[in-house]
Amino acid sequence: MLVIGLISGTSVDGIDAALVDISGTDTDIQVEFLAGDTYPYPAKLKEKILAVCAGEALSMAQLAELDDAIALAFAQAAQHLQINHPSVELIGSHGQTVYHQPPQRRGEGLGVRGEGFSGILGYSLQLGRGAVIAELTKIPTVSNFRAGDIAAKGHGAPLVPRVDAYFLSHSHESRCVQNIGGIGNVAYLPSRSHPHWLEKVRGWDTGPGNSLLDLAVQYLTDGTQTYDADGNWAASGTPCHALVEKWLSEDYFQLPPPKSTGRELFGWEYLQNCLVDTNTLNLNAADTLATLTELTVASIVHSYQTFLPQLPKRVLLCGGGSRNLYLKRRLQELLAPIPVQTTDEVGLSANFKEAIAFAVLAYWRMLNLPGNLPQATGATQQVLLGEVHLPM
Repeated sequence: MLVIGLISGTSVDGIDAALVDISGTDTDIQVEFLAGDTYPYPAKLKEKILAVCAGEALSMAQLAELDDAIALAFAQAAQHLQINHPSVELIGSHGQTVYHQPPQRRGEGLGVRGEGFSGILGYSLQLGRGAVIAELTKIPTVSNFRAGDIAAKGHGAPLVPRVDAYFLSHSHESRCVQNIGGIGNVAYLPSRSHPHWLEKVRGWDTGPGNSLLDLAVQYLTDGTQTYDADGNWAASGTPCHALVEKWLSEDYFQLPPPKSTGRELFGWEYLQNCLVDTNTLNLNAADTLATLTELTVASIVHSYQTFLPQLPKRVLLCGGGSRNLYLKRRLQELLAPIPVQTTDEVGLSANFKEAIAFAVLAYWRMLNLPGNLPQATGATQQVLLGEVHLPM
């Protein structure tokens, strides 16, 4: 089956679209990557999304307008990618996350309590209505993947570890698959030689990925740049390790998995607090970026050392941060002698792995196969992920 996977991550860089040919079920699934591309949002739409992610208030009418504008952009991305492949049968669209609230323990806030749940259900909002995408493309579309896991009292994130387990686990070595998008998340994959190895897979959000770096670059350049290409700017500076240690005292980093986060924590307000610290120490722009990059790296290493049952034999990077050569080098230095590579080096596109994953999750949904891993998301059980929308 030819399937298109679509996602725009918390960095809001654009819509990643991957076309894959999928066969099999889950344990015997086979995926061939045929094509991929990234489609930038129109400038005004991207600006609006970032404003909403930063907490800008919307009326219901404005929310509906934004929802449909994002759906149109996703549909157009799918249409462009399928030009030379008219036989696409399915789309899996993650949509654009604009709000993510993890489940909360009792007493941490106001909300509707689920029966038998010792806290408040999580909530995650992805815009880009699947029904609109299905109608515009005339292709069945699966969307709203996180809702089912959240209803089962999970975080709705990370959802990719089950896909990673079947594609990137190894018969003899344990691995960590580290996605570095706006937020970083890890899937720990034990060796398949372990009995019940799938039950030992773990996953969680490690903390900031590119979110603080991209915001800092925009701030430091008055909006003329949006990211630090290859990490070259940060590489020209010197990180302040004392500040990194201070920032690592953030409660999130100490919280045991399963856990998830987003721009609601590691966004503009968090960056402003970091900049107060860097300004107090008179760090220049390069040193500031080097220190923020070190926070991403150190939070990943801290997460591994604190919460993994054992350190992996290999780390595989994916997502936009995998192209940040300075970040990758610092991660390699701190994790040595563990090799740090990209998923490209083991046969799965690092740039489009997340889009491929949501194509697979859509495929599993159509086969009525569960897509989540409760030990990664905190859900009470395995559930079907996604809502199916058929074109008229």
